[in-house]
Amino acid sequence: MTSAVNRPAPTAGMRHVALFVESFEETVMFYTKLLGMAIEWEPDPDNVYLTSGNDNLALHRYKGGERPPAVQRLDHIGFIIDDIDQVDVWHHFLQEHGVRIKNPPKTHRDGARSFYCLDPDGTVVQMIFHPPISKSR
Repeated sequence: MTSAVNRPAPTAGMRHVALFVESFEETVMFYTKLLGMAIEWEPDPDNVYLTSGNDNLALHRYKGGERPPAVQRLDHIGFIIDDIDQVDVWHHFLQEHGVRIKNPPKTHRDGARSFYCLDPDGTVVQMIFHPPISKSR
């Protein structure tokens, strides 16, 4: 597929994962106490963002009914963008290539900028400039 839109700079890799978890406190303890991740941000009692320096794991408390074991617990996956301006370039590029976009780019309270789209199978993908782990800070 050819497009008039120039290809954005390559991503910096996939180093952000967000999970819905039922055993919230135990899961936070596992990642912090056992695996050594640090709490980067805890906006409220139901959400915590962890890092080991070059990654980001978001844990979101699952508040629905009991889920069967086979139900996927993944909220979304994230690709880190090293330059905040490239978030919008990626948004335009993916839009031009027919990718289903969930929302336009947005700058968040913590200085991050991102948007969400769907892969062909319906998995939510976040393209994100996240100051603590993007190269240009």
